[in-house]
Amino acid sequence: MADRIEVTVAKSSGFCSGVARAAKYVEKEIARAESGERIFTLGRLIHNDTYNARLAAQGVGIISPDEIENIAATATEGSPVKVFVRAHGIERSTEEKLVRCSEKNPHFTFVDCTCVYVKKIHKIVEENNDKNGTLLVLGSREHPEVVGFCSRFDGNVFVFDKCEQLEEALKNGLLSTNCAKAPILVAQTTQKLGEWEKTKQFLKKVYTNSQIFDTICSVTECRQIEAAKLSRISDFMIVIGSRGSSNSAKLYSICKAECDNTVMIENADEMKQYFPFTHKKVGIVAGASTPHDIIQEVERTMSKATENFAELLETSLRPLNTGDTVTGYVTAVNDSELQLDLGAKVTGIIKADKITDDPAAKLTEMFKIGDAVEAFVVRVSDVEGFATLDKKRVDSDKNWSRIVAAKENDEILEGTVVEVVKGGVGVVVVVDANRIFVHASQTGLSKDADLATMVGQKVRLKVTEIRDGKRAKGSISVILREERRKAEAEFWANIEEGKQYTGKVKSMTSYGAFVDLGGVDGMVHASELSWKRVKSPADVVAIGDEITVTVKSVDKEKKRISLTYKTEETNPWTIFKTNYAVGDIVAVKIVSMMPFGAFAEIVDGVDGLIHISQIAMTKIAKPADVLEVGQTVDAKIVEVDDEKKKVSLSIRALLEEAQALAEAMPEDEAAVEAVEEAADAE
Repeated sequence: MADRIEVTVAKSSGFCSGVARAAKYVEKEIARAESGERIFTLGRLIHNDTYNARLAAQGVGIISPDEIENIAATATEGSPVKVFVRAHGIERSTEEKLVRCSEKNPHFTFVDCTCVYVKKIHKIVEENNDKNGTLLVLGSREHPEVVGFCSRFDGNVFVFDKCEQLEEALKNGLLSTNCAKAPILVAQTTQKLGEWEKTKQFLKKVYTNSQIFDTICSVTECRQIEAAKLSRISDFMIVIGSRGSSNSAKLYSICKAECDNTVMIENADEMKQYFPFTHKKVGIVAGASTPHDIIQEVERTMSKATENFAELLETSLRPLNTGDTVTGYVTAVNDSELQLDLGAKVTGIIKADKITDDPAAKLTEMFKIGDAVEAFVVRVSDVEGFATLDKKRVDSDKNWSRIVAAKENDEILEGTVVEVVKGGVGVVVVVDANRIFVHASQTGLSKDADLATMVGQKVRLKVTEIRDGKRAKGSISVILREERRKAEAEFWANIEEGKQYTGKVKSMTSYGAFVDLGGVDGMVHASELSWKRVKSPADVVAIGDEITVTVKSVDKEKKRISLTYKTEETNPWTIFKTNYAVGDIVAVKIVSMMPFGAFAEIVDGVDGLIHISQIAMTKIAKPADVLEVGQTVDAKIVEVDDEKKKVSLSIRALLEEAQALAEAMPEDEAAVEAVEEAADAE
């Protein structure tokens, strides 16, 4: 006899303390309300249609913030009005409106049922409110809880669902890392713990002065942890909750990550669609807005389903024959084989080589307990209690039509290279369990390349030929050619003068270097490689170098691109003008001599002229009488011609200044001696 279904209900399922408190207040008011008294909730009290329908049946109405003043005006002694604020809380302006109306009319009252965990966030935000500050919120922008506490902050507010959105905002400049005020980080009370921890770690690296407040509800933490644990040991998970509930949606995603067979329902009636039931270990969790009686009803429904499960299972065991195609459910998996429950008296076994042609594939990563698998029956042994199955055969039969359709529709397929055909004439690509032969000339590799390097690679190809016996030929290179043509067309459509590209030096000639800009080559003339004259392009770059170049001119008709490697930042004249001015004293190196003066290097690429009259204080016959090439001397910048980019230097100016200082020294010394004598006399 087969085992009964094991049903486990998470302990923390159902109303959280905040929701339970709100429901208790409203239900208590309904019980004690006198004739004529009207009860309203501000928005839906909780995210559960079934529960809200019950309240409506008992006369509880729902109003919006815009209706508060009109409802308050109708409150009288004989027909008082009481409004209940939901557990999610409300906006600051709505709260202020409620207070005003209750102060104005004693027959209009309200009860704040905001969850204590949400109130805690209100307090944090209000205490740190700063119009120049930044509030970061991990949560759903439209969720009423988030809207409520964000309304209490007057500065910059940024709400994000995932840490990646925060990273993107910083990258795109929507947020600044140089905040005058330390940013504040809070989370919606029902956020996933894993995303919260990831966000905190990221924020600590970006903002060392950030203030982080752990505001996820402790009940939510327990509920999520318990849901994850229960999902790992169950082969079917039921999440009970409203599809509009944030915390129920997060529970579903947590359970789905651990157990692929996870469903979300709002009541027991929705379970009927999943019968007859074949799973053996079932877990049940419920969101914070799910009433306890609905959980009990689902549990009772599952219990009834288990009563006759063993008997039904025995009667449903079908005969199994070689040649059948069957569907089973994974009961055990390792990297060498799968075991399947076939609904028969034997267990299905599929070896790894009958599942995939990829020797590196790991079955433990491809399948999980409970996964449905379709396979072909190769052999049945009632004595051993096993049936040998082949999944590849079913996959091949099922997907061959897709290969044929891909040929007819000129469709691109994706597959994995599994082997090199003997003789090295091509490779075999597996696509949807079908083998497609690709000739060496169609692989996209060069003629002498080693085809073995492709084994294990994911490739894209087109089917070029269909043959009898489910044989197909394909081409990878045709995709590469099409992509290259498309990229080139896009490149030529977008290129323009002044645009920068980063590319690799592909080849060089005596007059310049050719740079691959991504499938299209451009040329940097030798004169555009450096601001200085170069003997050979090899003095500046080498083949394989990655360099950033700017488009100098482009001829789209002739497909010619002229590039420059020079930038204003590297312009020697710009460097000179940035660092020096007329009147500065600089150490210069004598680089050449002329009859009329000497040229001296100020910075690499900028020389200044020291006229023969500015070399010495006395007249000299030629510059070489005083200077020599390679010598370093101090000179004063006396003139800069921006238009002609010429600099005039003077050594004589420094010599004259030194002489003037020396001539003034005796007077200075006499003055010092007079001061010292006066001091001694005192």
